[in-house]
Amino acid sequence: MVDKTPYNCVLSQTFSPCGNYLVCGNNYGNIVVYNLTNILNKSENNPKKSPSCSFTSPNHEQICSMVSTNRFCITGTVGVIYGWEWDSLKEGKPQLQWKINLPSPQKRFDQIDINSLFVTEDDQVKYLYAGCGDNKIYVFSLEDGKLVRTFEGHNDYLHSIKHCDWQMVSGSEDGTARLWDLRQYALTAMVEPASEHSLARPHLGKWIGDVDVNSNWLICGGGSRAGLWDMRSLELSAAFSETHDAGVHVTKLHEDSVMIGGNDDFFYRFDLKGEVLSKIETSSSTIYSAVNIEKPVEVLSLAGSSNSIDLCTDLSYRYQVLSFFDEAA
Repeated sequence: MVDKTPYNCVLSQTFSPCGNYLVCGNNYGNIVVYNLTNILNKSENNPKKSPSCSFTSPNHEQICSMVSTNRFCITGTVGVIYGWEWDSLKEGKPQLQWKINLPSPQKRFDQIDINSLFVTEDDQVKYLYAGCGDNKIYVFSLEDGKLVRTFEGHNDYLHSIKHCDWQMVSGSEDGTARLWDLRQYALTAMVEPASEHSLARPHLGKWIGDVDVNSNWLICGGGSRAGLWDMRSLELSAAFSETHDAGVHVTKLHEDSVMIGGNDDFFYRFDLKGEVLSKIETSSSTIYSAVNIEKPVEVLSLAGSSNSIDLCTDLSYRYQVLSFFDEAA
């Protein structure tokens, strides 16, 4: 059997609705579940740091993205989205409840990665948004799995989609972050970080690895440095030049700060003016996924190009390191 540990890349993560479980997926199609109750219990002397449950996606596709609802842990793979029942994952007996196939690609042998997911609710109907490798954003009803809408406009594949209320932002390999009105289903604005002198890094390209948005701010980064835009004027407000990355894969807005990670030995937290608040040394040389919750306890989980997953409990230091594959096995 081939040892996957040296080549492991954790591409996606999500927390359970209760916050007691962390699920991670890798480039081989493996999915692991951690019970955080004991891991984060400071009275526990030697908490188990390996998964409480592990299983594989049906066709062994890489787990490109994840999102959580009250009932389901949803995984985006290559051409297919799967819904796993949370109760079954907690019990260590994974049950696949449903799957959604993307529309057939125009070219027969194209493989469409589902790189980013989020869920909204409108009139008690949940909708699943999927940013994909065919340059499109698909919207599916979680009532029946049917495709209800497609957003088009990007000229290259999507890396990231996020939303705040009726506003959606998408980041692409084409170097643009595009803003969409989910009420009118229309493109409303666009920023191009590589056109900003303080952000451009031509040797790394113009691609955008991640985006995030709230009512006041838009942040994105990739080949270009991470930058923060004022949502009212869409003018660049801050350039985060203190990082030493060779590409940004994570940008997150968190209260009055931003978090940035990528091809770097550290994961950073900045204030909105670009001053460093904390630097967390990471086990992975490249961070591809960062997820955080505030309840039942505040936790930030960092994962990427290694077998290790870093858990941070106050956004400033690494508290525990989990193993994706049990190295003792």
